Amino acid sequence: MQRMQQRLGPEAPAFFACYDQPPRRGLRVNPLRLSVADFLRISPVALEPGGILPEGFLLPPDAPPLGNHPYHLAGMFYLQEPSAMAPIGALEVEPGLRVLDLCAAPGGKSGGIAARLAGQGLLVANEVVPGRAKTLRFTLERLGVANGVVTCARPDVLCEALPGYFHRVLVDAPCSGEGMFRKDPAAVAAWSPQHVAACAKRQQAILGSAAQAVTPGGLLVYSTCTFSQEENQGVVEDFLKRHPAFQLESAETLYPHRVKGEGHFVARLRHAGSAGVEKPLGELSLPQCKDAAFSAFCKDTFSGPLPGKPVQLPDGRVLLLPQPLPKGLERVHMLTAGVYAGDLVRGRFQPSHALAMAAGLSWARRVAPQGEDLARYLAGETLEVDAGLTGWCRVETAGCPLGLGKGVNGTLKNHLS
Repeated sequence: MQRMQQRLGPEAPAFFACYDQPPRRGLRVNPLRLSVADFLRISPVALEPGGILPEGFLLPPDAPPLGNHPYHLAGMFYLQEPSAMAPIGALEVEPGLRVLDLCAAPGGKSGGIAARLAGQGLLVANEVVPGRAKTLRFTLERLGVANGVVTCARPDVLCEALPGYFHRVLVDAPCSGEGMFRKDPAAVAAWSPQHVAACAKRQQAILGSAAQAVTPGGLLVYSTCTFSQEENQGVVEDFLKRHPAFQLESAETLYPHRVKGEGHFVARLRHAGSAGVEKPLGELSLPQCKDAAFSAFCKDTFSGPLPGKPVQLPDGRVLLLPQPLPKGLERVHMLTAGVYAGDLVRGRFQPSHALAMAAGLSWARRVAPQGEDLARYLAGETLEVDAGLTGWCRVETAGCPLGLGKGVNGTLKNHLS
């Protein structure tokens, strides 16, 4: 308390008073699925603009849990702490850019970045902890991201593998979590001056690694969910001393008594080199999938072209890549890339849940169960359908995907997974 009293001065009473209030919860609409206007027409709760992103909103205090709502399962929105959306806007992402989210799990910021890329360009979302990397992958699949790569690598290894490659790099660094105190008692219990110092040391190392991956003229955004000056301004100042090629464009602390959220720190660091001077990395060589079973599946299932080149991995997985991948990715562990279409198993093709969720595919057969049928599908049950519905189909709600089904003799077999 003494630290914040000294830092905020006359604002300190308002800061401390906000901790007597419940935490604010937020929701970010996913434009890869539908427009903000369309979502507001069908939103299950009344929403208030969050003031940070145009697609970001505040949930009412009495809003019920939404994690199992069909619209959430369909990737129409992501539940996100309101001020945590700030780094997404600070990156100034545009379609066609190459973006790295270096500490990406559970995937909320990566999802917001992908929405701004609008299916063009490349997003590499990385998480060093294997279990969290899997969560990151599932998040991006649910949101329909088709132009992403999910990696599980140490930041230094990944950035050394892709030097000067990215137009935008986000380091949302692990921190002491002072901005989480209002909603997470564990963050309060874990805090100590020693923990803050350890976090700052780790953040300096991650940010130093990230600098290698930024292309000249590119933007590096550093963010935390803490108010510690050692982890925020101190880390930025140390970085600038060690990396004279970067210039500080802005730095802002979002305190919970000033914004509708729990709090965040965001700094924008611009690589001062000449834009367009990029290092060629070459392309990762992956064999095209020419399997007859996969070709037959696509011909029967889709009414339009695939959103990328099908490639086949040694383990039988088939990926759809909307663009070539940089060669440096062969040096790190990739969980997935593009759209994980499915698996070739003993002469047949088994489509994946990720394929059903991917944006940009034109399905020849679509089913939209209502009421009790919708609840039954989400519970994993089969449904009765028209006998003429035969083959794989996408199951939807409000025009957005929930998963796979397969019509067989008047029954929709449930392949939700």
